[in-house]
Amino acid sequence: MNTNKEWLKLDNQLCFALYVCSKEIIRLYKPLLVPLGLTYTSYITMLALWEKDCISVNELGRRLYLDSGTLTPLLKKMEGEGFIKRIRSKDDERTVIISLTENGKNLKDKCIDFPDKMGCAAGIKKENGLCMLNELHQMLQNMHGHKDKTEEHR
Repeated sequence: MNTNKEWLKLDNQLCFALYVCSKEIIRLYKPLLVPLGLTYTSYITMLALWEKDCISVNELGRRLYLDSGTLTPLLKKMEGEGFIKRIRSKDDERTVIISLTENGKNLKDKCIDFPDKMGCAAGIKKENGLCMLNELHQMLQNMHGHKDKTEEHR
């Protein structure tokens, strides 16, 4: 890219490429998730709960980068569908604990091959996907470090 103006072209924007890829990934997941009664957001919620069950709504929100305005209606819907239970903490009434139901736990086996299917659909070799994932995790860590420094200067 020769000039600063080249950087302002849409196709030269990393943020735009990530945005479009994210939308396309969600679109590709849809036919896998709909038969299970899941949306992409409920699927990533299940992924987090399969890793660590019985966690607070606040901890789940931090893990998923979702605010309570998005998470609360999602969790109510998922509870209605029988995937999770929401229970008030005995230690602190203000804290709601999310746990998987038996139905929610059993759903994991039905999703086990989704990462491979998505890798094939995206045409990405496993090694390249792992490198990309590491780069994205580093990018996210850098952005959070930058956010923390920005907040310190306020």
